[in-house]
Amino acid sequence: MQLGTRWPVGGTIPNDLAEVVVLAIQAVEEELVALDVDTKEWRWTLTWLEGKPVVELDDGTVIRYNPHEDSATITQPVEQVPGDYDEDDED
Repeated sequence: MQLGTRWPVGGTIPNDLAEVVVLAIQAVEEELVALDVDTKEWRWTLTWLEGKPVVELDDGTVIRYNPHEDSATITQPVEQVPGDYDEDDED
């Protein structure tokens, strides 16, 4: 794994990313604005895994690039609702 760079939400996105990854980052940021999330302190982290970019936001959102399909997959962290059943909570 090779560290790429970090930048703030709403900041300048690195030039060496595929257009579909840039569009995915912009979509995540637009959703955060629509939800009125305070992201002043949040940063994106770009790393390169086997030559492919992996972009992670401080909240755990991850964007992975598939060069064979020229696609980007956004994986957002799952928030557990209090009272939801969790197998680890068994007595």
